[in-house]
This record gives sequence, structure tokens and C-alpha cells, in this order.
Amino acid sequence: MDLLREFFSRLRDLEGLLTWGGYPVLMAIIFAETGLLVGFFLPGDSLLVTAGVLVNAGQINPLGLPHGVNLLLMNVVLCAMAIIGDTVGYSIGYRAGPKIFSREQSFFFRKDHLVATQKFYERHGGKTIVLARFMPFARTFAPVVAGVGRMSYKRFLAYNVFGGIGWVVSMTVLGYFLGKVLGAKQIERVVILIIIVSVMPVVIGALKHRMSQRKAEEGGVSAP
Repeated sequence: MDLLREFFSRLRDLEGLLTWGGYPVLMAIIFAETGLLVGFFLPGDSLLVTAGVLVNAGQINPLGLPHGVNLLLMNVVLCAMAIIGDTVGYSIGYRAGPKIFSREQSFFFRKDHLVATQKFYERHGGKTIVLARFMPFARTFAPVVAGVGRMSYKRFLAYNVFGGIGWVVSMTVLGYFLGKVLGAKQIERVVILIIIVSVMPVVIGALKHRMSQRKAEEGGVSAP
């Protein structure tokens, strides 16, 4: 219990969280955010970028490896966690079936995010598994929706592996090189920038949806 309390108290300070918890915390968060429905609030993108910055600064290196080798090892481990996490999410959706949409919303279950991800999945199909990796909230619910929709597991696995590797590697490598250019002291600005960039697709999608609804309503009113 004390360990969990310490973990949640450090979530607002990603640099402090990662220097405190290292690889185990990184692995747990990446798995939980992609594999457990309760992980939707966890800071995936900003966490990975911060990890890349800290690897460059030598602040996450339990084995004392050269920085480049340590980055490679971290990517291998975290890619595995992301792929396993999505597989668990798919399994949850496959077993629960459509009845999961009748579950009441609560602090630990965001039905609104699940429904929004379903609509995104209906528009983009299997590509959702890849695209959602780069979208907060959606990355938690996309594999569940794929499982509910009975997507072929072989097809899902291909999207899962491609998306998981692309997400983890792009974020950590971005952080690693930003750390080289800006230095670890600029980490807060880097993280804020990444959060803004990662949230933009969600905001743009919501605005487009609202505009299309408004046009449909206006068209309905003006119709004879």
C-alpha cells in the first residue's frame, strides 16, 4: 500500500518517478496503460519521452551500459510490454463482448472513452490499433474494441506489433535526441510540448465531429 501511495504521489513529477522506480515502473505503466482498462489516465507519451531524456543523461541505467545500448535495451523491454498489454486488452474485449458497452461509467471505467474509440474504429478499421497508440485514452480502449469486434487475432497482432514498436521507439528516441540538444534541464518544456502534440489529434477530431453534427442539424432544420 505504501508503495502504491508513493507511486501515485510521484505521477506529477515524471523525472522523479523514473529516477525512483526505473525500469520496473516504466514496464508497469506501459503495460497498464495499454492492457488494463484502468490505465487510461497514465502518462504514456510524456513518460516515454522523459525516459529517453533521462537515458541520455545517464539517470536510468541500472546495468551501467553505454547510453546507446541502454536505450536499445529499454526499447526492447518496453516494446514487449506494449505488445503484451494490447494483447491483454484484446482478450478482455473478446471475452466480454458487446455487453461491456452496457457497463456503467465509473472512476475506474470510462465508458465515454470506450464509445469514442469504437466510433474511431468504425471509421478507420484495423488502422485504429496503430493510430490509437499515439492518442491518449484511445490507446487503452482500442484493443478492447478490436476484441469486441472479433477482429482476426493474426490481423490484430500485426497491427499491434507494428504500432507498439513504432510508438515506443519514436517517443524514446525523440526524448533521447531532444535531451542531447536541449539537455536534461529542459525536460519540463519537452514534456509539455509532447503532451500538446499528442492531445492535438483528439482535439481536432472532436472539433471536426462537432462541426459535422452542427452542419447536419442545420441541414435538417433548413430542409422543407
